[in-house]
Amino acid sequence: MRTREKDTVPAYQLVAGALRADIADGRYRDGVRLPTEFELAEQFSVSRQTVRRAFSDLVAEGVVYRVPGRGTFATDSRTTGRYLRHHGSIEDLMNLSDDTAMEVLEPLRRRVDIEAAARLRIDTDIVHTVVFRRIHDGTPFVHTTVHLPEHIARHITDAPELMDRAVGTSTIIGLLEPHLSSPISEAAQSITVAPATEAVAAALGCDVGHPMLRIDRVYSDAQGRVDEVSVSYFLPEHYTYRVTLRRGM
Repeated sequence: MRTREKDTVPAYQLVAGALRADIADGRYRDGVRLPTEFELAEQFSVSRQTVRRAFSDLVAEGVVYRVPGRGTFATDSRTTGRYLRHHGSIEDLMNLSDDTAMEVLEPLRRRVDIEAAARLRIDTDIVHTVVFRRIHDGTPFVHTTVHLPEHIARHITDAPELMDRAVGTSTIIGLLEPHLSSPISEAAQSITVAPATEAVAAALGCDVGHPMLRIDRVYSDAQGRVDEVSVSYFLPEHYTYRVTLRRGM
């Protein structure tokens, strides 16, 4: 571990991050046991208590599970049929591109949408909208509609990643960030249950009216300006959402 990282990030988070990366790379697939607390303490030059805290976080996230007398193992999303994502920061949302593909269903276009304009807090009723689905291991698991104000959308109007039926490893905020005068600093979200519409059902291969996990996110910059509004419908049988809450110091 680099000296600067040790000075700024708790050791257990560094250990958990390294294990999380190894698991994402497939190092512990097919029932391969993770190293023991003693082995990891030696590897990272930390205490076993630090390793135990790292394991506790990964268990809480659903990334690993422990079998008494046998050890710690990676949760295999292929056997659960679910896409597991732990969210704790804006960076986590941007990192959806690491292991999913985005397929554009309706390319970015200019339209009148009074409700979306109100949520974007703009004076005009004109917004720019793109619709896509995300796919993990060949299975589509979420249908997303993103609304942007015109002054933001103009930066990515001609982006090849947003053309009709384009498939790539991008996120909208990832495409936007290099062009923003002030980076996105907050994502306010609400989570509800809603029935699948015809468009959602067709995109995800479920029945119309199927219960979905609906997540609305409003992305704002450091000045409080809304840069993006997204509405996503997740298939609950193919998606697990986890958030870690910590006690304030």
